[in-house]
Amino acid sequence: MKNILRTFGIIICFMVSTISCKKDFLNTKPLTEFSPDDIWHDPNLIQAFVNGIYLNVDNPANGGDGLLKAEFVDEMHDQWFSFFEFNNSLITPDDLASWPHENWEKLYKNIRACNIFFEKINSSTFDASIKVDGASLKDRMAGEVYFLRAYLYHQLVSLYGGVPLITKAYGLNDTFEVKRASYSDCISFITKQCDSAAALLPLVQSGSNMGRVTKGAALTLKARTLLYAASDLHNKTVFQGYPHQELVRYMDEDRDTRWRATRDAAKAVMDLGIYHLYKANPAPGDPVSQNFSNIFLSDGTEEDIWVRYFKVTSLNGSPDLNSLSLVSGPNGYHLYGQDTPSGEMVDHFEMSDGTPFSWTDPLKSTEPYKNRDPRFYASILYEGVKFKPRPADITGLDPVGVIQVGTWQRWNSTSNSMEEVYGLDSRKGPVENFNGGYTGYYLKKFIDPAVNGQFSTNGTPWRYMRYAEVLLNYAEACIALNQETDAKDALNQIRKRAGMPNITESGIALRDRYRNERRVELAFEEHRFYDVRRWLIASEAYQQFSGVNVVYKLNANHTTATIPTITPYVVQQSAWLDKAYLFPVSRDEMNKNSLLFQNPNY
Repeated sequence: MKNILRTFGIIICFMVSTISCKKDFLNTKPLTEFSPDDIWHDPNLIQAFVNGIYLNVDNPANGGDGLLKAEFVDEMHDQWFSFFEFNNSLITPDDLASWPHENWEKLYKNIRACNIFFEKINSSTFDASIKVDGASLKDRMAGEVYFLRAYLYHQLVSLYGGVPLITKAYGLNDTFEVKRASYSDCISFITKQCDSAAALLPLVQSGSNMGRVTKGAALTLKARTLLYAASDLHNKTVFQGYPHQELVRYMDEDRDTRWRATRDAAKAVMDLGIYHLYKANPAPGDPVSQNFSNIFLSDGTEEDIWVRYFKVTSLNGSPDLNSLSLVSGPNGYHLYGQDTPSGEMVDHFEMSDGTPFSWTDPLKSTEPYKNRDPRFYASILYEGVKFKPRPADITGLDPVGVIQVGTWQRWNSTSNSMEEVYGLDSRKGPVENFNGGYTGYYLKKFIDPAVNGQFSTNGTPWRYMRYAEVLLNYAEACIALNQETDAKDALNQIRKRAGMPNITESGIALRDRYRNERRVELAFEEHRFYDVRRWLIASEAYQQFSGVNVVYKLNANHTTATIPTITPYVVQQSAWLDKAYLFPVSRDEMNKNSLLFQNPNY
């Protein structure tokens, strides 16, 4: 929502200008001296308080804070980080510095703000007769904070398992020691918060309220929470010998009930009838790849459920920016090239006929970027693809704006020897080579080529939730319940929009096709990190991290090949430690609260 982009100072300044117009302004106390109680007597200040909770929710588009660190272990590689850093036990109870994502302390700080809201809101008075989008201001804000508290707890539980359920704002004289609730109790709490939010929130938020959560967002969060809860991580004994199993998994065997709850929650979103896949029925010749790109570049589509809005501004150090263009853009554009898609991610985009891509198939590997899933072209920048014009000082080297990660072998007739010329976007190129990526790929999804990321931020919104996820959640639950026809119907809606042939498999093959479809459709949208964990596939998914070598070879007649030879190579290898399925509680938190139990094997 565009109002959320404003800081407390801007909102308070607005309040100052409004109040100063009153006749009795000389009798008011200085407007720089708002007490905590003042906030809860003014609807505008209460709304500013709620905006602050929104602002403190992780911003994945802010230069790698969230998305690019949460996902680099499989989908992205952050060259400033040691790959698999937190899978190789470098994240410990004493050192969480290498995880700049949502964490225990940050999440509970924001939960405290939610708890303050609920303790104070009932003493505030509102004109209930004034409704916007069908909800009064008080109900709408309460619904938003119910949602936000549920979302924050969902983040905690996804990282740590069962956590203390705190619903009051502690004062200095309170007892701070609280036990971790069971995983089951935490899921029950979160889903009830979602129900409370859905009962109060409007179906849509319009005007300046766009971007605030809605009933659909609350129901989608419920479905996501239940999906995670029904998954393998929390329904199998992963940590043998751990004495507090109730903190990390369900203790009963009624898993089908959990899958049915997931299916029904996703279906409830579908039955609202207000969300649809964007460009769901492409006609022959329609630009399917561009349609998919446009989902993430537009201000809004019928697919959006919860969106965070930004403005295109100069880079000013604010944490609430979309700086993906700067951080993820190719170094040959004076951009950081800091976060690059992995070869493993790229290879999971199917061929356009629905068959898997394979480096061992010469018909596919000779020209590996031909005839791929249209979502590949919307998501990945690769050797030879046209991107956008180069900055003025580089256009002489590349007037077209084509990605160059390769090496050209050229014959030097003067020295009578071969020499190598390195691409502008490579790690040996002539433009800020230290910023070049390691994999031979750069991110295209989310990035508006019309924005000069070198000097300004990308104004495109970030989608926390969109309808494709709902269909995928529904399909996964249906597969688990052996309702394969319904699962394939949901999956094939997504594939039809993507211009891909239907999935027809059954059994384990259907499950595997589903998982690949989820990976491709939701690539880089902060799902894969959690999917790998909840499916218990990390030992397979995190074996290695790959890229490609791209070489335009010298021919026998001393000419240079126009088609490159592209071969995969391993950037880095690693082994998986099962304890990384959950994060450790920091030593500081353990020292503060003697009732806490540490997670297994830390």
